[in-house]
Amino acid sequence: MSSGIPLRKRLLVRLLIASVLIAVCSVAATAWLAVETTTRALREEQGQVLADDMDVLDRLSGYAATHADWKGVQGTLRELSQRIGRRIALTDGDRTVIADSAAPGTPLPPRAAATVDPLTVDTRTDRGAQRAGTDPRVVGPYRLPAAERARLDQLAGQRRACFARNGIEATVERTASGRPILTDDDGSALDYVPFECADGRLNTPTATEDKALSELTARARACLDARGLDFHEPLFVGVDVTERRMTTRYLMGKLLAQPQANAQRQAQDCVEQARRAQLDPYVAPPAHLFLGVGDRPAVRFDLSPANWTKVVGAAGLVLAVTVAVTAVVATRLVRPLRALTAAAQQPPERHVRVPVTTRDETGILAAAFNELTERRARLEAQRKAMVSDIAHELRSPLTNIRGWLEVTRDGLVEPDPALLGSLHEEALVLQRVIDDLQDLADADAGTLRLHREPVRAGELLGQVAAAHRVAADAAGVTLRTAAQGDPWMEADPVRMRQALGNLVSNALRHTPTGGAVTLSARHDGDAVVLEVADTGSGIASEDLPHVFDRFWRAEKSRSRRTGGSGLGLPIVRHLLAAHGGTAAAASEPGTGSVFTLRLPACGPPADT
Repeated sequence: MSSGIPLRKRLLVRLLIASVLIAVCSVAATAWLAVETTTRALREEQGQVLADDMDVLDRLSGYAATHADWKGVQGTLRELSQRIGRRIALTDGDRTVIADSAAPGTPLPPRAAATVDPLTVDTRTDRGAQRAGTDPRVVGPYRLPAAERARLDQLAGQRRACFARNGIEATVERTASGRPILTDDDGSALDYVPFECADGRLNTPTATEDKALSELTARARACLDARGLDFHEPLFVGVDVTERRMTTRYLMGKLLAQPQANAQRQAQDCVEQARRAQLDPYVAPPAHLFLGVGDRPAVRFDLSPANWTKVVGAAGLVLAVTVAVTAVVATRLVRPLRALTAAAQQPPERHVRVPVTTRDETGILAAAFNELTERRARLEAQRKAMVSDIAHELRSPLTNIRGWLEVTRDGLVEPDPALLGSLHEEALVLQRVIDDLQDLADADAGTLRLHREPVRAGELLGQVAAAHRVAADAAGVTLRTAAQGDPWMEADPVRMRQALGNLVSNALRHTPTGGAVTLSARHDGDAVVLEVADTGSGIASEDLPHVFDRFWRAEKSRSRRTGGSGLGLPIVRHLLAAHGGTAAAASEPGTGSVFTLRLPACGPPADT
């Protein structure tokens, strides 16, 4: 049925289109939210990873700046690894493991993330940026002993009080070497010193610092001498003690034989080399830092208020689109169904039909409903006609029986054999109608009983012909039988005689005098075909599909000769269906009709 419906009109296609639209909206909204939130999360994650990497590098550089070797770094390494959820390993230049948070034997990543060397790269500054140089936590021989720190702390307190008297709020902070410095409220060093407070004692190098600076100067001068540089005045190296980090500065005379700019560069280079050489014994040797992906704890489903707003907004939009699309589709689908429901709820006698407005499955359903309504109307008309026919069939013999019994009771007529025979004939007519109704009731209830046995088709035809020979002779119709071969079938002989008898009776009623009715049997593959053919008036082509319908009669007029109850052929169809066979009719108006019964064949019994 649905093959004739255009593809775009099919209910399944329309539902699929609606589902696809909803899915596209959902996927688009989900993709947008995923991209938005994932991009933000990735950026935050990348920022967090970078911050973690910088923190690890800062912590390890600080450890190297304050320790002469890496022997005790395992605890710090394990603590950092647990905090960031990643593997941390330190190796020397030959990739020999110094310390590792992973189990022994775990392969290292292919490349190191950084090199931890506090004398070469400074990863810790006051503003959190990177710059080349020496880690400010490397103090080496510049670390002040307790006595010097105590004296400088006293001087720092006096200067702070002096600043306060001049309206300047200062804070005392301590550098890595233990030297106190004064800073303002934002943490930066104080550039302005009131004249009253500028005694120079706080910023004067201590004995420890002088000793270290003298050593640094000697190392720098040796470097310059090795390069053959000659100055009028000797090189002097000092340190700026007013900064948080130890900033070296140097003074030297004019160069005799080389350009001054080149001398300045070489002098600066010698000072840096001398400073690294001086601090080298106090720091851990350079190490390669390896960072693994680790097993960072799973991020919980924790969205920001902005993301929650986006999720709720997108969900609301998708929900609104879904409701709108569903409402439109549902309305178009439900409207014809409501019409069908309203029509089905009408009283049966109204036979209401519904308009067919679409060509989809709903339209086909409406057309089928209309066809069913028309069929019900026809059946109702047939039922009424059948009731009228049966009432007529029953009334006539009952009236005759009642009339003859009354006149016999009153003594007006003697109960002779002719009267009794007439009454018996009328009783047989009543019995035939009642039996037909009972057979149909049994067939409808599924209680039609069959007693199957092997039956010879030719013998069955002969029995039916003998039973109707008198009626055929009375009607002037020739009744003959013809069997090809010796076909056998598995059937109930009584029910088959009943079916063939109904067909023969029907044929005799519609065959004029001089006509013929032929009963034949033959094999057709694994089936036996029985045919009842007549030379009567035939059946019109528009009536032929209804000949096996209950209560239907081609001839609407009633007569005892041609009129029937309309139950004979439906009984034939039910009997054949109970045997697992089929019944069919073919006819040409004016030439006669052929009724064909097809039943399963079987072999003859073993004792024949």
